[in-house]
Amino acid sequence: MVKTSPLVCLVLSPLLGHCIVGAAQTAPPTSNAPWHSSAERSLARDLAAHPEPKVDIDPGKRYSLAELVDLAEQHNPETRTVWNEAKSRAASLGIARSALYPTISAVALAVSLRQAALIGEYFHRQTEGIFEPFLHVEYLVFDFGERSGAIDAAKADLLASDLAFNDTHRKIIFAVSAAYYRLLNAEGQRGAAQASLENAKTVEESVENRLTNGLATKPDQLEAAAARAQSEFDLQAAIGAVDIAGGDLATAIGLPPGAPLQVESVDALKMPADLADSVDAEIERAFRQRPELLEQMARVRSTDASIRQARSSYFPALAFQGDGGLARAYGQQDLFPGHYAQGEVWTAELQLKWTLFDGARREYEIARAKSEKRAAEAAIDSLRDQISNEVWTSYANMRTALRQQQAAQALLTASQQSYEAAHDAYGYGVRNLVDVVSAQKTLAQARSEDIFARTQLLLAVADTAFRTGDLLQIPPAKAVP
Repeated sequence: MVKTSPLVCLVLSPLLGHCIVGAAQTAPPTSNAPWHSSAERSLARDLAAHPEPKVDIDPGKRYSLAELVDLAEQHNPETRTVWNEAKSRAASLGIARSALYPTISAVALAVSLRQAALIGEYFHRQTEGIFEPFLHVEYLVFDFGERSGAIDAAKADLLASDLAFNDTHRKIIFAVSAAYYRLLNAEGQRGAAQASLENAKTVEESVENRLTNGLATKPDQLEAAAARAQSEFDLQAAIGAVDIAGGDLATAIGLPPGAPLQVESVDALKMPADLADSVDAEIERAFRQRPELLEQMARVRSTDASIRQARSSYFPALAFQGDGGLARAYGQQDLFPGHYAQGEVWTAELQLKWTLFDGARREYEIARAKSEKRAAEAAIDSLRDQISNEVWTSYANMRTALRQQQAAQALLTASQQSYEAAHDAYGYGVRNLVDVVSAQKTLAQARSEDIFARTQLLLAVADTAFRTGDLLQIPPAKAVP
């Protein structure tokens, strides 16, 4: 297939009806095969050259939740994204404020022209060359709120962007907290599985000893071996869950999934003993603190400013513009000798502009701004309902998790005592192996449920703080005596 240069293609395309350009970007040629091209390979090279952020992690350190959140706020790319969006809104506010000041431009005008001037009954050829360096000034002296409305709208948009920045931090803090507690649960389950395996091995050794002494049967030995194999299987599944949860936590922070993160264990954390506030107090606090609700209120302010800006078009605006500079010119008429001349040039103009009719454009702009305001106000009511339901559900989950944690702790204590009693009784020949294996399984289940209940309680507390906006609140500094 012959490839034609763009210039030849431009000349021949009206004749050929089409033209193939080798360097042009095109759609995939067929629908039944993946698309590959040099453009794709070029993007792949650019992506490979894009540097990955480097984060120093101490492999020997056990990070607390506060330290993990601090790492995430520094390195998670979402914070940089919304931060730059907020900076863009701040620049937009500066652009809106610039309309309050005059615009000064330096202009250099060079003109060469030839024309025929009618003098008397003859046309005379005139040649002119003009060079003018000058300053041009434009200034809107007065309007009825167009600029102030634009500034207020930009302020509200910046405020909304700042609140969106806060909301991103709230989401990141909760994402890290949830991933942290899921990792604690996975590590706790692994520890419980390891303890269950040790118990199963102990039972198997006891059976083998009794079998050697003729006090146990072969089926007892097989039953104990099966219980030990099941414990080994459960342990491997728990180890895999730890690896997955660790990768999830590293990703939430903004690190590679294989980052060597070690965290504090669940045993080092204090469990909540009671609920601090009532659900009504939690909902009221969420209404005051949730950043997206405050962000929506800023959107209402922006629509108010847009309405004022739209109404200003009903009134006149006074503007000034002028030029000042020098002109150097050359002129020649017919074949007579030409001459050079120079001098000062300036203009000054005041313009009062009042739009009298525009086909109802202004009416529709005001109607649109009012509709946007009503929509923003309705969104506030809808968001309040959503927040109320979120806090209500989260509070109920936290209350349930607290009760489950207390019950799981009691179950673990009872199961531990039951297993120890069954194992001792089996050693004395009072209980059979089935009772011991059953008590061992019950203890393993109780360990698992205790770990799960503790981490679920911590996660429920974090979820409630996330729903109320408490995650963003800085505790007051302690008084210095």
